[in-house]
Amino acid sequence: MAGARVIHGQKQRGRVLSVASECVPLIKTGGLADVVGALPEALAKAGWEMRVLLPAYRSLRAGAANWPVVWEEHDLFGGTGRVLAGEVAGLSLLLLDAPHLYDRDGGPYSNATGDHPDNAIRFAALSWVAARIAREGLDGWKPDILHAHDWQAGFAPAYLAYQGAGGVKSVITVHNIAFQGWAPASMLGTLRLPAEAFHPGALEYYGGLSSLKAGLVTADWVTTVSPTYAAELMRPEFGMGLQGVIASRAAQVSGILNGVDTSVWSPEAEPVPYSVTSLAGKAKARADLCAEFGLEVPGPLAIVVSRLTDQKGIDLLPAVIPDFVLGGGGLLVLGSGDPALEGAMRGLAAQFPGRVAVRIGYDEALSHRFFSGADAVLVPSRFEPCGLTQMYGLRYGTLPVVASVGGLADTVIGASPATLMAGVATGLQFHPVDALAFGQALSQLLTLHADTTTWTRLQANAMRHPVGWETSAKAYADLYERLIA
Repeated sequence: MAGARVIHGQKQRGRVLSVASECVPLIKTGGLADVVGALPEALAKAGWEMRVLLPAYRSLRAGAANWPVVWEEHDLFGGTGRVLAGEVAGLSLLLLDAPHLYDRDGGPYSNATGDHPDNAIRFAALSWVAARIAREGLDGWKPDILHAHDWQAGFAPAYLAYQGAGGVKSVITVHNIAFQGWAPASMLGTLRLPAEAFHPGALEYYGGLSSLKAGLVTADWVTTVSPTYAAELMRPEFGMGLQGVIASRAAQVSGILNGVDTSVWSPEAEPVPYSVTSLAGKAKARADLCAEFGLEVPGPLAIVVSRLTDQKGIDLLPAVIPDFVLGGGGLLVLGSGDPALEGAMRGLAAQFPGRVAVRIGYDEALSHRFFSGADAVLVPSRFEPCGLTQMYGLRYGTLPVVASVGGLADTVIGASPATLMAGVATGLQFHPVDALAFGQALSQLLTLHADTTTWTRLQANAMRHPVGWETSAKAYADLYERLIA
């Protein structure tokens, strides 16, 4: 391969153009950003060079004002688009500067009045540029793989497939199939898609268009963010209308778990540090956390750090927390979302002062204190493609209590008679996702916490469980290598 060089002590195995709408540390609304931001460094250790293409949102333009222009198109869906190249926090970045599409108030997808009405065009433009760069190269740099993330980049594999791939292979990763990038069929020409591909076997989706479906049917490979989620997506209760598409491509679908940044999420690096071999600091962190919120909890202190939505199972908490509190437990909630659920959380705090406290909003530093000081983290999601919260819990010895779905099922070894006897349990799982099963799990949590020997063993198991990016990066690198072979 032309221009091969050494990356992290390894000969370069290939090049990847990653295209997404979010990337830590630049722009984040959810876990997608964490994955996109973490993959380049993790893959570099395996010999793969990855560049990340993002929209130049208003919040990013000023910082890139002096970056060189490496690509330009004067008619990019209604205006001029330029690609600026630079580096931030060790990431090799390409920013698509198209003010008519991205220089506006609000977040990546919406403003105070709702979703941006031209989102289909905004992210089709991102996909169009990604496909062109993949096909034509950029200043002597040409990727072997185009890796698209979620609906926002879903048209990228389609543009590559319909206009000539130029030897480039494509991968699309489904982070959450609930978001599908719908557009009316009347936009087919506007989105520069071929009319002959508008049929159920290709672009047509319930009479319209879906950028996610477009990526699913045209990419060389489809990944999801956990093996269990990959299997679930072929079932109607999880596939959300796309289960048939996923099933039809079953031979080209795989699940690769996400990881977490273990240098950022590290109990050894917290203000009150501790480790698997010395847990004294965790007891102090717990005492400090209880003092901060005015709690006195004789049993396990549980936390919820989450968007407050039904998908996350937050609506189950009012039914199960009263018995948990009566059994000696306590709860801290950090998050925001559905106003009715925010009100329900405040109601629990009012009902159980000194045992339940709520902070509406999000605070990164506070979330670290939550994981440092809590005994358990509750993740009762109805579906969860991968989830990072339970991995933070494992890392901190804050035992996850999770619904047995998606990535939660793949990362937590539930405490059962067999796993306890074998000494391998790392948390608790429950199924089905209802108040009865959740309440039974919390009852088991109370029992396990009261057995100091068993509890300490569970904490140690959890903290030793690998949650970093090493295994995941190797799986992606192996997939890329198979595709270009």
